[in-house]
Amino acid sequence: MVAHLKHADGTHETCEAAYLAGCDGAHSRVREALSIGFPGGTYDHLFYVADVEARGAVMNGELHAALDTTDFLVVFPLKREGHARLVGTVREEVESPHEHLSWDDVSKRVIEWMRIDVARVNWFSTYRVYHRVADHFRIGRAFLLGDAAHIHSPVGGQGMNTGIGDAVNLAWKLAAVVHGHAHAGLLDSYEPERLAFARRLVASTDRAFTAVTSRGAIAKRVRLNLVPLLLPPLFELGAVRRFMFRTISQTAVHYRASRLSVGRAGTIHGGDRLPWVPPDSEGGQDNFTPLTSLEWQVHVYGAVAPELIALCGARGLPLHVFSWRPTIARAGLTRNAAYLVRPDGYVALAEPEASAAKLKAYLDEWGVIAAATSSRRPASH
Repeated sequence: MVAHLKHADGTHETCEAAYLAGCDGAHSRVREALSIGFPGGTYDHLFYVADVEARGAVMNGELHAALDTTDFLVVFPLKREGHARLVGTVREEVESPHEHLSWDDVSKRVIEWMRIDVARVNWFSTYRVYHRVADHFRIGRAFLLGDAAHIHSPVGGQGMNTGIGDAVNLAWKLAAVVHGHAHAGLLDSYEPERLAFARRLVASTDRAFTAVTSRGAIAKRVRLNLVPLLLPPLFELGAVRRFMFRTISQTAVHYRASRLSVGRAGTIHGGDRLPWVPPDSEGGQDNFTPLTSLEWQVHVYGAVAPELIALCGARGLPLHVFSWRPTIARAGLTRNAAYLVRPDGYVALAEPEASAAKLKAYLDEWGVIAAATSSRRPASH
């Protein structure tokens, strides 16, 4: 693949590469060059984002959101005391054109209602909000990631997390293939894993954003009467808070439908994110510490069979054995089962019988070769 690059100073450069990753934003030239469709739409409102210095009760280091008949405002705390990022709506009568709008043009009603006394505006910008997902995330040796592949409303603050998720998913697969540590077919899993999630995310944020910003009478009644009545008691429930955390943090994202995902042991399926197990009372490692190596590895919680030790040693595959304890069962893991973990922390193979033969078959199917091929002894935790 040959790419022709133009630098900021006007000079040109030709670059030859085996693969191309299009991380070039919502107006992606890579996507356009590949003739990949980008269906979706644009929301009616014009929004602003501003970094401000302010005083008031809501400038307390916590996240605040306010809903009004036509406006909404979200206050995101920043690190410095008295500083926050405001996201809200521009006054309807000044929405177009918006290239030269300033802080004076934003809707102040909610700001005054929340008693935010803005002393200084350090940064201000306006933007339109879109909801679009590319028809494909891959054509041949070219891939799309981040805003080049999907754009959506800011509800839930999912944009950056989703782009990072794309990059992580593709990066370890590209690295494995380029270095000869896996078959090229491994790259076929990028699009189905990330495209399916992007479509679900855009659909859910679209519904939420429409409910928050709609000017219709029913939508107004829901957000002004029902939402304030129902949400506070719901957020008092631990199960609801845990669900919201897992959703917003994207730790609930799974790839169970992927061809890379095989088996089930306990409540953990192939394609699930490996659940965290805290260290034991004697100060041993938690089970996420080994993941910092960013390599394929096998986890066993309990006893490990000699056949599995021999296979992992022969393949140079790190084997981590954790002493069984009640917290492991509560995480949904099965005693003495084997979990093959991908470099991104997701379970590839969940094998309840810890069968060395099934693990070998999986490694052979995808051509997985550990980064280090020297014999390894199991690490006990």
